[in-house]
Amino acid sequence: MATRFGVLLGFSALLATGLLASCGSSTTPSVSGFVVTGSMGVGRLAPAEVLLANGKVLVASGAGDLPASSELYDPFSGRFAATGSVITPRTNATATLLPDGKVLLAGGDAGGMPPAIASAELYDPNTGFFTSTGSMNAARSIFSAVLLPNGKVLVVGGASLEAQWASAELYDPATGLFTATGSMTSPRWDPTVTVLTNGKVLVAGSDANGGATAELYDSATRTFTATGNMTMRRYWGVATRLANGKVLIVGNNQGTGAEAEIYDPATGIFTATGNMTVGRESPAATILPSGKVFVAGGFASLTRLASAEIYDPGTGTFTATASMSTGRTGKFATLVPTGAVLVVGGSGPGAVASTAQLYNE
Repeated sequence: MATRFGVLLGFSALLATGLLASCGSSTTPSVSGFVVTGSMGVGRLAPAEVLLANGKVLVASGAGDLPASSELYDPFSGRFAATGSVITPRTNATATLLPDGKVLLAGGDAGGMPPAIASAELYDPNTGFFTSTGSMNAARSIFSAVLLPNGKVLVVGGASLEAQWASAELYDPATGLFTATGSMTSPRWDPTVTVLTNGKVLVAGSDANGGATAELYDSATRTFTATGNMTMRRYWGVATRLANGKVLIVGNNQGTGAEAEIYDPATGIFTATGNMTVGRESPAATILPSGKVFVAGGFASLTRLASAEIYDPGTGTFTATASMSTGRTGKFATLVPTGAVLVVGGSGPGAVASTAQLYNE
């Protein structure tokens, strides 16, 4: 969500510059399914993760033995290497790639424990260091952030020890400051946020008032307006913008439903599509080079899932694919310049995972 738009922008830029064509230099076998790649130096649960403009993946902080540390994954060598430590250890934070190549790391909490964090920091790939930037106006954990077409970052929802937030903020990289913008129609924690082809932002799910509502943010007017309701109340879901501009939304609380739906920006209406092979809470999802959508992991009845599946927009159906080596939960999937999907961290049997895998179509 927060990082997916940045991931797709970075991937498109790498494709345009020809870096994707050099994927033959990768040490990763081009076989279908999951393959093992290098492990992180430490186990991480709910780290911030984002694809950088140089093709590497920043995995920052998260709950684990060394929560201030961060690492870089090189998809061409298949290895992780240590980089600068965060100023404030945090989990459930957002990471957003900015137009200048730096990364905004914002909010979160101390390993899943209150209170929430209002501070933010910037990672500079050129130096490998984090530096402080302006703080949010509200402390937020389990919230969402996305890069807007104008280069600013929209931050929405979340929760703190005191409240759940309907408020939203804008981060301006030119000033390093957060400023309030229009509030949502309902408080939401961890809603899906998707930049549409018309530049508006679809915010859906995790309605604290118990509804199936969704809304659109317009950066020109700095306001939120209601759009069509989802087909069901949905919490801890994920959204993926498809090649046709529509948005696929999957996932629900405790994996209680396998239902999936499609939002059409042209009509403002959600419609049901094929069901997943299994219900999932907080799965990972990302679009593949083929235009299909990779969905993996998550919770179902308090069990961490290792299974994965593929959504085909052409048929509107999900089909099972190979499973991961361990159950993982969280939005841990990043499409890398080799065309594979990197899955990292999460929680496996009895421990926070340090392992990583690559999925190839």
